[in-house]
Amino acid sequence: MPPGISTLAADAPELSAANTGFMLICSALVMLMTPGLAFFYGGMVRVKSTLNMLMMSFISLGIVTILWVLYGFSMAFGTDIGSIVGWSADYVGFGNIGVTELWDGYTIPVYVFAVFQLMFAIITPALISGALADRVKFTAWALFITLWVTVVYFPVAHWVWGAGGWLFEMGVIDFAGGTAVHINAGAAALGVILVIGKRVGFKKDPMRPHSLPLVMLGAALLWFGWFGFNAGSWLGNDDGVGAVMFVNTQVATAAAMLAWLLYEKIRHGAFTTLGAASGAVAGLVAITPSGGSVSPLGAIAVGVIAGLLCAIAVGLKFKLGYDDSLDVVGVHLVGGVVGSLLVGFFATGGVQSDAKGLFYGGGLDQLGKQAIGVFAVLAYSLVVSAVLAFVLDKTIGMRVDEDVEVSGIDQVEHAETAYDFSGAGGGAGSRKDVPTTGETVAAAGQNKKVDA
Repeated sequence: MPPGISTLAADAPELSAANTGFMLICSALVMLMTPGLAFFYGGMVRVKSTLNMLMMSFISLGIVTILWVLYGFSMAFGTDIGSIVGWSADYVGFGNIGVTELWDGYTIPVYVFAVFQLMFAIITPALISGALADRVKFTAWALFITLWVTVVYFPVAHWVWGAGGWLFEMGVIDFAGGTAVHINAGAAALGVILVIGKRVGFKKDPMRPHSLPLVMLGAALLWFGWFGFNAGSWLGNDDGVGAVMFVNTQVATAAAMLAWLLYEKIRHGAFTTLGAASGAVAGLVAITPSGGSVSPLGAIAVGVIAGLLCAIAVGLKFKLGYDDSLDVVGVHLVGGVVGSLLVGFFATGGVQSDAKGLFYGGGLDQLGKQAIGVFAVLAYSLVVSAVLAFVLDKTIGMRVDEDVEVSGIDQVEHAETAYDFSGAGGGAGSRKDVPTTGETVAAAGQNKKVDA
């Protein structure tokens, strides 16, 4: 994603109605991704946790929006301070931004750039929530979001995309969020679950998705919104780079879905809907940092590699003993790392920038830069997120009581249930003798009882 750049007065850009309209549409598409994520996660949990899972994403729309206006945009994209964080008084509370003031070096207003970036800030902490399903107090989660975006997301966004940020100045390529969004969220998820521990019944009780159609709907909304997420990150399409990113987004996602399904067929003997949805998301994650640097053939390679590696990674939680409820680590952390590092192999030097990867004669230089960016963000987010979770757990408590977790978090935390089976005429869901939904093969590798 290009940060603000300085231009001479004679070369100052003029407002483009086309680019402004395009970016507003892209902002709306990215906003839609957060409800899409809520449905994706909501379908993957058990019935008793559905509403809580939806709300853990939706609350981010409220909290992060307010923080972004008050100080988040200033911290992420204000004047650089020590290559670590930004700050501009004019951006605090959006108090001194002109209606027609252009984002530095581009043809869109500052307001448009700010709202587009806001949608990225909203969905990033929402991604973390999938790892914490069934067991976190809603008030603690809301406070965690507040603290996390302040001390982790806003500074990291400046590192990667802000003018003067140390990773940007180093030349790390992250077109739309492989490090700042996906590695950041995936590492945070791992840090938190290592602190708060496993769900009751992990590796003993079946914890299969309650609504695979809901999962597929969420995945479809994410795929649709991701075109705004990725293609919009060039802040216009005057030179065709955004169009290349749009194509690569589609290509890599398709390739990753097919690769995941092939792995699943070989490993488990069936093509599952959960596998298709998860594979698509893995491809979307991996192409996010790399799509502006690779060709469509390179995007196929990125998608296939990410689909296979993420499919393998989601089963590691059982072997390693960490309870990543909905595979945030296996998909977002691993997918983000894969996509970011593959820039160092497949960058052609002919799209987003002139940086070339190893397979295009660029040697190991860009791969080295990508590795520094990947592991710097991973380490910072992992450690700080774990510290935040530890402090909250020791003060207000992060987890609900065990009996609440067992009986269902929705009723206690939200005084509601996702489905009403007590209406006139009853329903199959209210009958104790009706068997539960058949367990998918993918769930067998992720959310069912397994041998220790």
